[in-house]
Amino acid sequence: MPHATLSQLDQRSREIFKQIVESYLATGEPVGSRNIARLITTPLSPASVRNVMADLEHAGLVYAPHISAGRLPTETGLRFFVDALLEVGDLSAEERSSIEAQVAGEGRTMAGILAEASTLLSGLSRGAGVVLVAKSDTRIKHIEFVGLDPTKALLVLVADDGQVENRVVMLPPGLPASALVEASNFLSARIRGRTLAEARADIASGLAAGQAELDQLTQRLVQAGLASWSGGAAGERQLIVRGQANLLENLKALEDLERIRSLFDDLEAKRGVIDLLNRAEVAEGVRIFIGSENKLFSLSGSSTIAAPYRNAEGQIVGVIGVIGPTRLNYARIIPMVDYTAKVVSRLMGASMPDPTLA
Repeated sequence: MPHATLSQLDQRSREIFKQIVESYLATGEPVGSRNIARLITTPLSPASVRNVMADLEHAGLVYAPHISAGRLPTETGLRFFVDALLEVGDLSAEERSSIEAQVAGEGRTMAGILAEASTLLSGLSRGAGVVLVAKSDTRIKHIEFVGLDPTKALLVLVADDGQVENRVVMLPPGLPASALVEASNFLSARIRGRTLAEARADIASGLAAGQAELDQLTQRLVQAGLASWSGGAAGERQLIVRGQANLLENLKALEDLERIRSLFDDLEAKRGVIDLLNRAEVAEGVRIFIGSENKLFSLSGSSTIAAPYRNAEGQIVGVIGVIGPTRLNYARIIPMVDYTAKVVSRLMGASMPDPTLA
């Protein structure tokens, strides 16, 4: 842990520390006192710069890799930089228009919008784009029973984002073929445009109260369908990841390759990624996780920049972001993630300002 905070550093130390971090973000290489002396505005000799670098190292903000005379920021140093010194840029009108056009796309389903948003962020950041969506918030467009044999039927559900899922349900003995059509019509009329969670309790209570104009066998079929489509397990999430191959670019050494392999393993173990992104859902804006600040990426030394997006009711229903090495271009990627999340929210019908005016 550092023995000092940036608020306790004088102007000279802050300027040198900032140059070390910015050099690292640009090149991934340690920077030495001679280069720092040429870059800073305050006239200092390399010897004086070395003294300041030694103080920064003692504070836990930088370190010397191997026997190099140069310094790199520690994860703690990166966190201080992001919180206190980072100057976040703004997107140009052209960049905003490009994001709007690429994410929306004419006739694109919500699933397509989310996948394209992940692909877009991957391309812009040269990292991995990630989107986390709650399955249970999917709204239903169509539901139908299709007979397979006298004992089984296929329940087909089509969501308004274009996703199609199937479940096999067992048929009550003696069920007439017409009951499949009747049950399909009954459910479709009551569930269209609603989430399963919204519709399930209402339909189930109506059946229990005997208000449905269905015979007993058909009611049993409807109940079996509702049980199959209960909305998924509590907290169930779908994870979309795009652009893992970007992480293989600009590898500096075998150590980097091992870290990327570790990151790939982390991304494959989606549960951990989902748990991490769930933490971003409690934030109003962009959240940044650096290196071992989260257990998931403690070995690969990766960073995550993520922001929540909302549905038409203004509820947070997912997270969109970027995962990459700790030397991500934070100043550029933070506004990209923030803006893309706002675009996705608007396309989902959330009540919020047009992001082009933000």
